[in-house]
Amino acid sequence: MGVDGAVGVSEAKWFVAIVNPRHEKSVAERLEDHDCTAYVATQRELHVWKNGRRKMVDRVVIPSVVFVKCTESVRKEIVALPFILRFMVNRSCSPGSLSRPVAVIPDEQIACLRFMLGQSDMPVDFVPTVFRVNDNVRVIRGYFSGLTGEIMKDSDGSHVLVVGLSILGGAVVHVSPQDVEKIH
Repeated sequence: MGVDGAVGVSEAKWFVAIVNPRHEKSVAERLEDHDCTAYVATQRELHVWKNGRRKMVDRVVIPSVVFVKCTESVRKEIVALPFILRFMVNRSCSPGSLSRPVAVIPDEQIACLRFMLGQSDMPVDFVPTVFRVNDNVRVIRGYFSGLTGEIMKDSDGSHVLVVGLSILGGAVVHVSPQDVEKIH
């Protein structure tokens, strides 16, 4: 079982810290001084500037995100640091509640992400949520907040939200994936 199962010893978990854009690497370095393991998802790629200059750079794949492995007590301390804006919460838990638990990423998913970024010759892009055609969703923010509908494929291949109007058919609107959640 190991030390992690001992009474009174909390287990280190991966949390998602939200930081200012373009500060991910410097924040990760600073977090190492606070009994944390920090990981920024980067991928090596060739960058070409307008003047023709070329250089291999480490591109941050998920902007404003630093993965932090620490205990809950350490997380509560570092959330007050000026370079940490907040920690990501688990939006899928208790949708009606104002207080949601802090998101915890399993070790296997971090390992999988590291493997993908290290082995891929092609750029890896990160999409916030994957929706499939016929998924029932609810808009959680923006002008259409509270609206429910179904994800459909548009003629141009993009995905749109369709709200059924029984007599008239379906009203179609393009909604950002960040603004909807899946209804179970």
